[in-house]
Order: sequence, then C-alpha cells, then structure tokens
Amino acid sequence: MKLPEQYTHRLIDALTRSSFSFALYRLPWTDECYFILQTTGEADKLNDISELNGRKGFIMAPFQQTEEHPLVLIRPEVTAYDWPEITQALTSLECADEILASKGAHTEALPTLNEQERYDRYYAAFRRFIEPLEKKKFQKLVLSRPAFCPTDDTLSPLEIFVKACNAYPRMMIYLCHTPTTGTWLGSTPEILLSGQAQSWKTVALAGTLPIENDVEPTEWSAKNQQEQALVAEYVRKIIKKHGRKMIEKGPYTARAGQLVHLKTDFLFQLKETDYLGDLLKELHPTPAVCGLPKEEAYQFIIENEGYDRRYYSGFIGWMDPDGQTDLYVNLRCMEIRSSQAKLYAGGGILPSSEVRSEWEETGEKMKTMRNIL
Repeated sequence: MKLPEQYTHRLIDALTRSSFSFALYRLPWTDECYFILQTTGEADKLNDISELNGRKGFIMAPFQQTEEHPLVLIRPEVTAYDWPEITQALTSLECADEILASKGAHTEALPTLNEQERYDRYYAAFRRFIEPLEKKKFQKLVLSRPAFCPTDDTLSPLEIFVKACNAYPRMMIYLCHTPTTGTWLGSTPEILLSGQAQSWKTVALAGTLPIENDVEPTEWSAKNQQEQALVAEYVRKIIKKHGRKMIEKGPYTARAGQLVHLKTDFLFQLKETDYLGDLLKELHPTPAVCGLPKEEAYQFIIENEGYDRRYYSGFIGWMDPDGQTDLYVNLRCMEIRSSQAKLYAGGGILPSSEVRSEWEETGEKMKTMRNIL
C-alpha cells in the first residue's frame, strides 16, 4: 500500500487531533482500506454491549466498560473505500478547513521507568496471578502490561498505518480516533466475529512462539496446547448456544508478524442477525484475553493487574447486521499521544508458567508496534 496524495495525508493526520470521530481500516490479505467519518455530534456511547443489537457503524469497545472508557460507536455519516474514493470524500468536506486547523490536546509525558523497574512491576503482578492458579482457583489468567515509546511532532499516524499494512498482510490494521477514546492504532490477528447473513466465523487463538530466522516453529509445549484448548472449549460452547451447523477447523499454527499462535476456526450459521450484540456480550472478553472461569477471572484482572487496560483487549471494527461485519480483538495495539506511544501486550498464565518467559513473550508481541514506529 502507498500513501495517498499529500492533501489526504495531511487531513487524515489532522483528524487524529480533531474533535471529529473517524476510523480507517484494512482487512487481512487486501490492499484497500475503508474510511468511516462522523461529522456531526459525538460518537455514540453505549452502556452495554447488548445495545449493539441492530446497530451499524465502527465500534471501539474497551476491556472494561466504565464512565471514563465507554463502548463507542462511530456513526457512518461519510464512508469511502480505497484512496481515490477516500480523497474525493475528504475533498468535498465542508469542515475540511476546521479539521486542518486542529491542534489537539497536549498530553503530559508519564515518568519513564527503566527496564529493571518495569520488570519488577511485572514480576510482582505475576506473583499475584500465579498464586491462585497454583491453588486451582482459576484454570487460566491473562496478565498484560504497558510500555512507552517517545515520539515527536513529526510522527504521522497515517504513515504508521500504511507501514503496518505493508508489514503485516495477515492482520487487520486500523487507525481510529474519537475525542472520547483518543487515537489508537493496531495490527490484530484475532477475529472476534465476522460474517454476514447466515454465514459467520470466530476463532480461538492462544499460545505464542517467536519466529527465528524466518523459520516457523512446529513443536508446541503442553502449556501452549492447554491454553489453546481452554479458549477453544469456551468459544465452542457459546457457538453451540447461539449458532447452528458449526464446523471446526484446527488447531493449527498461524503466523502473525514475527510470532506464531495456535488457532482454531469456528464456522457457523445464525438464524437472524438482529441480536449480534447479545452474542458479542458472551464472546467478550474471551479467555484469550481474560481467563477461566470468565467472570471471576475478569474481576481478578481488574483488581490485581495493576493498571487500566483501557481499549487494549477490547474489540474493534465494522458492524452491520444487514451487511458484512468484521470485528477483531484489539491486540498488538498502541495509543498515540502527543509525545509518546503507549504499547500494550499480554499473555496467558497457567500454573506451569515461568515469569521470565512470559515477560519475554509480551516483549515479542510489543515488537509488532515498535517495529513500525
């Protein structure tokens, strides 16, 4: 993918500093992107995932819905596909001059911890997580952490988006901004829900290994296999409840950037699409980003992880009950601020997990974003 003409480039970068809400995304194995812009009012804030029933638009949902981090839906008042159409749509905007004049809010840089201090924090959280696992209170927990990369005024969110599209053809790439959420960019391999009419798909994705010398590993440890099996069983139960004629493919090794995961595809039918919000409410958060038992693991993470995930490990994408829906788990992502990018990554913790290998795994996952900054 190439950058669009300069005017379009400037306008999209300016949108990330503006009071308008927009999204730009590209689906896996394609070279064209979709553009959604809301020009009037604020993006809709929903109190519950079930309120998505019958709704159409671009969604950004947090890991935990709060007053500060609501589920946001961008109404598709302007839509366009591929750069020529996107350029035409932006050129005809009456509010273009207002967008170009946007300065954005200044974000104070957070204190920077050194590597040892960040590891010590992670180690303390890991100890809090491993203890109830060893006591068999949970089957699995997901522990994540943030990291910060300094940026400057020359950073172009659109350039990073295009870099990600070229570097990661297998993933869904997005750039999304609303005044409520701030500006986020991600490269995610995990479908939460995709399809149209009666034909739908979701996946179970868990287990992680790095690719070394461009050779994909084929041997999976018992820990990785167990983690994937737990996620697959949870997804399987939900699909049997809401869908019919389910076909299961996997688990198989799937590449995502310089990592591979164990993946199982679930293909199924839905009798009607008016209640996608109800299905999403049961799917999110999946054990791949939360744990099992789901509700207990979810509360444990909120109380013990030690930081606010915000929109990391929530879900993001386009929803249309009368057309195509493409929603992904918000992984391999970053929040773009005025002087820094905040990166997020996590991994599944089982009783057999070791802190150093889990720390290194989250570091490998963060490279997906670091490598394009």
